[in-house]
Amino acid sequence: MSVLGPVRLDVNGTPARLTPLTARLLARLVAADGEAVPARQLYRDVWQQSAQLPRQDLRNRNEVQKRILELRRAFDLAGPGTGARIVRTGRLPTARGEESTYRLQLRTEELDSALFTELVGGALHAAPASAVRLLTEALRLWQGRPLVEVHGEEFAAVPVRRLTLLREAALRDLVAGHTALGRYDLALPVAEQAARERPDDPEAAATLARLQARLRERHGNELLRHTLRGLRVDVVVVRGDLFDQEDANLVVGFSDTFDTSTDQDVVISRESVQGQLVDRLFAGRHRVLDDHLRRGLKEFTPLATESVRAKRRGRRTRYPVGTAVAVPVGKRRVFALAYSRLGNDLRARSAPADLRLSLERLWPSVALHGLFKPVAIPLIGSGLARIVELDHTQLLLMIVDTFTRSLRDDPAVSPELRVVLRPEELERTDLSAVEEFLRGVDERLSGPLDAGGAGADGVPVPGG
Repeated sequence: MSVLGPVRLDVNGTPARLTPLTARLLARLVAADGEAVPARQLYRDVWQQSAQLPRQDLRNRNEVQKRILELRRAFDLAGPGTGARIVRTGRLPTARGEESTYRLQLRTEELDSALFTELVGGALHAAPASAVRLLTEALRLWQGRPLVEVHGEEFAAVPVRRLTLLREAALRDLVAGHTALGRYDLALPVAEQAARERPDDPEAAATLARLQARLRERHGNELLRHTLRGLRVDVVVVRGDLFDQEDANLVVGFSDTFDTSTDQDVVISRESVQGQLVDRLFAGRHRVLDDHLRRGLKEFTPLATESVRAKRRGRRTRYPVGTAVAVPVGKRRVFALAYSRLGNDLRARSAPADLRLSLERLWPSVALHGLFKPVAIPLIGSGLARIVELDHTQLLLMIVDTFTRSLRDDPAVSPELRVVLRPEELERTDLSAVEEFLRGVDERLSGPLDAGGAGADGVPVPGG
């Protein structure tokens, strides 16, 4: 039965109908917490008798006995004798003779307030993960003000206050448990609820403020996070520097010649992502990176080799657009992805179709060589090989689209796609469109793969 909210008696999963007076009587017996209550006291409390009329005792006892009989019949729906086992009759000697008393004898699992008390008490002695489970289960039992039918009565004041304080403690302990486990996102709504219910409690307000600060600190520059339905894969957009993503594999765009030299900014600009790669991860020693690239490129067949006369500077061997080389850097990988063609005039050129092809070939390489680490990628296509046909939002959507489509072939490509935007790129990127697109991806992942949702040049269209 339930008293954490309106009194409700369920027998074998079916609600038992109780008259309002019988529900009050049941609440009164629950408030007694297993103690026997004399019939005379029950009548005064339940029927709220204000004055004792002459020769009224017998009639009052009969009224109480009728409600007790109704209760027992309701409990008997669970099986013959259940009512007599739960609603116990006793005798109390008085100056007027013996008086009947009644008490409830319920097992813990038969009364939600008793189960609530046991679960919260058990959480006090449990490790954080177990405590969170117990407290969550306990708070799920709470359906409103306890003993609501008799909430304002004097006899209910003690149990109502005890249960209310116990719930407040459960909320505090649940916040503490989630926090100990590092789940600030789960702790926050509980802390918000506690602060909302106790607006004058400085401790609740302080706890909420600390959680909000921790969440801001944890998310830092994280702008969007979407967990794909049915997969343990997150798509994340962050503001920042690609090379600060030290826990992730990196994707760096290259031209088809895989040039790395930044000498005099002639072939490769120091400001480009390739130039920063040489400086930030290889201490400016581009020949070390060249050696890694050379070994990785042995797996691929070159398209052509330019003559010295045709291409005077830089590398002359060309590889297919879409070639992805996994370069080991410590315990992670840098994926050098050829998505543009470097002309003999040393100008990189690419197109939407080149970018889509390159991305489609990138993700299988990430699945094979990426050690199932997060993969961080810049807004590829927005740099010196500017793909003018696409705006920043379309570039981001293409990255996300090709990644999520690759999961249909291999759900273990990476646990997290992290797209890193520079502040100036963020100003021209519509993240709400990306979020809308990701909601559509959830539906697409659970249905047959098709070409729907793509616009001109294979660029996904939100809501398409």
